Amino acid sequence: MENMNDLQMQLPEGFDPLSLDNQICFALYVCSKEIIRKYGPLLDPLGLTYTSYITMLSLWEKDGVTVKELGKRLFLDSGTLTPLLKKMESQGLIKRERSKQDERTVYIYLTEEGHQMKSKCMYVPQQMSCSNILEMNEAGQLIGILHNMMASIQDDNPSVKK
Repeated sequence: MENMNDLQMQLPEGFDPLSLDNQICFALYVCSKEIIRKYGPLLDPLGLTYTSYITMLSLWEKDGVTVKELGKRLFLDSGTLTPLLKKMESQGLIKRERSKQDERTVYIYLTEEGHQMKSKCMYVPQQMSCSNILEMNEAGQLIGILHNMMASIQDDNPSVKK
């Protein structure tokens, strides 16, 4: 309880810590949800969801990763990732292969179609930046802040395996 008293002493007078407008998590939630919604019209014609799109982004950076590595990179647990990968495999974008050394380890590889999808997605970041969500310098600053938050979350969260 000593920490709670210290926290209360640091709050500016008149600051309501329970006001919805003062919640960082709420602001991030709304922005994330709405930005992901804006991706829909760009990704739907390609047969991608936002989650499959970020999976493809990760695989274009580094192909042939384990499911565990991919989950860590995307901050997704296996319960979310496994059905996603099954769907992407049925779409012909990826293939999953069990390790010959350890059957519990599954590697993810892009197929030829998965590699070709990259050229189809080249316009997506530009289209999103044309949505006038943020100025370029603001976007760069925000990305830096969010990456610091992600690293902190990963460091503090024992369920996110390193």
